[in-house]
Amino acid sequence: MSVVAVGHLGETDPELASEVDRLDWVKVGQVARIERLLRDQGITEAVLAGGFSRMRAVQQMRPDLGLFRIAARVRSFRDDALLRAAADEFESAGIRIVAPTELLREILAPEGHLAGPPLEPAQERDVALGEEVATLLGRADVGQTVVVKNGHVLALEAVEGTDACIRRGAGLGGPGVVVVKRSKPGQDERFDLPAVGPATLEVLRSVGARVLAVEAGKTLLLEGDRLVALANEAGITLVARSGTGPERR
Repeated sequence: MSVVAVGHLGETDPELASEVDRLDWVKVGQVARIERLLRDQGITEAVLAGGFSRMRAVQQMRPDLGLFRIAARVRSFRDDALLRAAADEFESAGIRIVAPTELLREILAPEGHLAGPPLEPAQERDVALGEEVATLLGRADVGQTVVVKNGHVLALEAVEGTDACIRRGAGLGGPGVVVVKRSKPGQDERFDLPAVGPATLEVLRSVGARVLAVEAGKTLLLEGDRLVALANEAGITLVARSGTGPERR
């Protein structure tokens, strides 16, 4: 079995080339080119992995006929609608989009306390509030991350992405913020599953965040052993919980 990848110029880490058998490059928006590259390699199943800056994507967009076909399929240009339309477009070209969880179930966050000190009562309340707000944020298909401190919501993730949201929230609340990241209600597991890794922990450490709470069974823990080690070293609590605050009461 060989692994073939297609990366977006300016977004995908070039080091990916050392992890796959073949890496081709496209510009953001070149959907038909991706289809052609995959078909030429005999690919019939593919996984959407990683992400890119939505702001840079708009600035660097190079649309082709494939992207126009996707646009023609949707009534809303929100992320979820676009990704579902993209999957339909690839499947019409004979390429089934597979959920990462079909291949990576072992790196999904298990429920429970994963690293760092136990939650303090005030942090527990902040996590519950963050979960409620993140669920509403996801239902609106806006973002996945909420920053909370002492019962106050400091930042909601939008187009800027998780890291910038964390920095913005900590800029307002100072050290000790609680960060909650969850999937959207009815999340299609083929797309945009929440993911955290060592890079996330480095951002949390740099701003003095004390807690990262993710959704059990629906969050990818990238380099999980290193993630846990970094959290323990930094004294950052890492927990994975199922359901939202109201569902647990």
